[in-house]
Amino acid sequence: MANHSPINPPLVVAGITLPHAAILAPMSGVTDLPFRRAVRSCGGGLVVTEMVASAAVLQQVRGEMRKLKTAALEEAPLSIQLAGWDPQIMAEAAKLCEGLGASFIDINMGCPAKKVTGKLSGSALMRDPRLAAAIMQAVKSAVQVPVTLKMRLGWDDHNLNAAEFGRIAEDAGLSMLAVHGRTRCQMYNGDADWHKIAAVVDAVSIPVIANGDIRCVDTAKQAMAASGAAGVMVGRGAQGRPWLLAQIGDVLAGRQMRATPSIRVRHACMRAHLDDMITHYGPAAMRLARKHIAWYAYGLPGAAELRDTANNTSDAATVFAAVDQFFHKLYDQAEAA
Repeated sequence: MANHSPINPPLVVAGITLPHAAILAPMSGVTDLPFRRAVRSCGGGLVVTEMVASAAVLQQVRGEMRKLKTAALEEAPLSIQLAGWDPQIMAEAAKLCEGLGASFIDINMGCPAKKVTGKLSGSALMRDPRLAAAIMQAVKSAVQVPVTLKMRLGWDDHNLNAAEFGRIAEDAGLSMLAVHGRTRCQMYNGDADWHKIAAVVDAVSIPVIANGDIRCVDTAKQAMAASGAAGVMVGRGAQGRPWLLAQIGDVLAGRQMRATPSIRVRHACMRAHLDDMITHYGPAAMRLARKHIAWYAYGLPGAAELRDTANNTSDAATVFAAVDQFFHKLYDQAEAA
């Protein structure tokens, strides 16, 4: 397979060369250990955990501690994302995460959810540069691993202060920034504005990663061209397509893009992911797997029937039988064509 001259140089963060310039975004309820494993098994690079509440971590809250379950050596490089509003609590939680094997600590200043911003966490911190700076400094001082930041363009269209936050982060010693091309008040509505991320790229010398609406190889290339970013962060585009990160990474590095997996490989990937969810979650696994099953099957013949079965039972044997039947029909159709 012929290689071509790289479009972009390798993505190096605080002296760590990442496998490629496509990063899995943190997504609540999605980027758990089984999903991150699925992405890595398909050639993914840096993966980020679900957002973890720093105060809950220190209180050993069961749900948050489950989010911190990692396979540190297998997952490296792994970024653990923390949210919070108290610099000291964030620092102590970061130490705990470093001890669990995190390669990076990521600070969340981008989540737009009301339950997060209502506690002055997530993107609400973009309205308080002084507190944001204190959090960055405290976390950076507490750990030896690199610290990164995920943010939005600003709180609203009248407060586009991502470039200012980029400078604050660089001054605090942070090593990389990921910028979602929307404001907090946009939530996930409208289109991400990758061009506005360019102001952050121009303001700092550390790597800036473009995020928002990157759903395929073409949108990844468009986001890179519009923003001048050093890489891309992919969230919803990877749902049901854990191989997308590797494909984007290939293209950004100037390599020939690996092929989209065959139906048989998709079947094996989905099966392995569901098996991993059973190991990770126990009896709750099939309920939590419903969204993943829908994403894997999306656009394929018979997807609605499979989704109905998954949505109406929590019995693993029934779900697995339906998954196998769904894919075997696709095998037969392919052979008959």
